[in-house]
Amino acid sequence: MDREVQFAQALEKVRNRAKEQKNCISKEQVEEAFASLALSEEQMKMVYQYLDQHKISIGEQPDPDQYLQEEEKDYLDNYLEELGALPEMSAGEREAVTLSAMAGDADAQRKLTELFLPEVTEIAKLYAGQGVYLEDLIGEGNVAVAMGVTMLGALEHASEAQGMLARLIMDAMEEYITQNVEEAKKDKRIADKVNRVADAANELSEELRRKVTVEELMAETGFSRRTIEDAIRMSGDKIEALAAGQTS
Repeated sequence: MDREVQFAQALEKVRNRAKEQKNCISKEQVEEAFASLALSEEQMKMVYQYLDQHKISIGEQPDPDQYLQEEEKDYLDNYLEELGALPEMSAGEREAVTLSAMAGDADAQRKLTELFLPEVTEIAKLYAGQGVYLEDLIGEGNVAVAMGVTMLGALEHASEAQGMLARLIMDAMEEYITQNVEEAKKDKRIADKVNRVADAANELSEELRRKVTVEELMAETGFSRRTIEDAIRMSGDKIEALAAGQTS
């Protein structure tokens, strides 16, 4: 098997193992996953840097509250108080509900979803501080649990349900964060385009002491008509230095 493929598989194995352990993995588990590749010290250092970037702790659980803002802590306190009204279950009752959920019982799946709601909040804390609201992370995690309990029939043992649902919750939160990062980048590109056109229009307008046309701005800056018209549209027609009615 190609060495790069083996490396990717080992890294995925480590990430999945960490997800089952609330984004925490031991150094021994990491080294075991990469043992067959005989990586150099420098290469292993890169692996640990990758894990750190993905907020995967080595050896001990991270402080779950370290990235929370005060308003998020207040929200979480209120939310957990609401969850406190849900009925508690013993380990035996939980296993029985899990087995029934695996068998396709809709009521058991609903109960198992409720049992996992506090777990979702703990996992959400691990992803705090990454530019998204904790409330939204919890919402994504709750949806993942509601879907995940309907997929447990593929498991052989009830003990596997915890790990599977935790992975689904984390996958959903990571995907949500990635989407928000991409949207933020897109918004920044839009803002940059609008600002470039607006700044150039303002500068030319000050020089000519009047509003300028699209054609004049094109000639002065080298911007294409499409670039200027896109900026006008994205700004909601609020580039004041540009004369109205000159975009056709």
